[in-house]
Amino acid sequence: MLHAASPAPGFCLSFPRNLDCPRESTKALVRVRFSVRCSVPESKNGATKVEYTPWLVVGLGNPGSKYHGTRHNVGFEVIDNISKAEGIRMNTIQSKALIGIGSIGDVPILLAKPQTYMNFSGESVGPLAAYYQVPLRHILVVYDEMSLPNGVLRLQPKGGHGYHNGLKNVMGHLDGSHGFPRLSIGIGNPPGSMDVKAFLLQKFSSLERKQIDSSLEQGVEAVRTLVLNGFNNHVYRFNLGQKYKYHKV
Repeated sequence: MLHAASPAPGFCLSFPRNLDCPRESTKALVRVRFSVRCSVPESKNGATKVEYTPWLVVGLGNPGSKYHGTRHNVGFEVIDNISKAEGIRMNTIQSKALIGIGSIGDVPILLAKPQTYMNFSGESVGPLAAYYQVPLRHILVVYDEMSLPNGVLRLQPKGGHGYHNGLKNVMGHLDGSHGFPRLSIGIGNPPGSMDVKAFLLQKFSSLERKQIDSSLEQGVEAVRTLVLNGFNNHVYRFNLGQKYKYHKV
């Protein structure tokens, strides 16, 4: 818990009435005020550095029941789990995305599930980041990763797109920058000579589903820790634990 000589100023997130969203959604929109204490580590001189900026957490996936539960949609599933855990309602459409506004602790957070289909996810991320003035360091993109074993997570402050078309499109709409955080969820590699696209749009086996469900819970905790504390030793220990989670000692 951080203490200060005077209370932090309030931070306000609200929707204007002229957004491109259904009328019935607009009626329920209200101004929400948060008191933000801290979302980053200490500064060099030891004093607490306080930031009053929201986090934008984006899960990548494909919209529609056809793709529900497939490997390529685990990013959507993380957002659904955060929404449920933090009581954030995903009930508004903005910038071609289904979004929800709330907070984790005292830190404002915007959850988003682009409805553009995976390969055009940046069409949502870029405009949302610009509209809410979210800096790159507070844009967390959650997506599936074939280079990781099924159910293994990895949290990084930046990186390339690794041939992930959704992530590549996001980078393109963020002026080509790769300097934003990302949480990748391992889905494993296609068996044998199986087509990659077919593998990505395939649902998990019963064993794989159990591993993914467990990783989703861990993913929620990872996002909560990152939002409240930034990148610190907790993240390093998290990645190390994930790397060896299936190795028996």
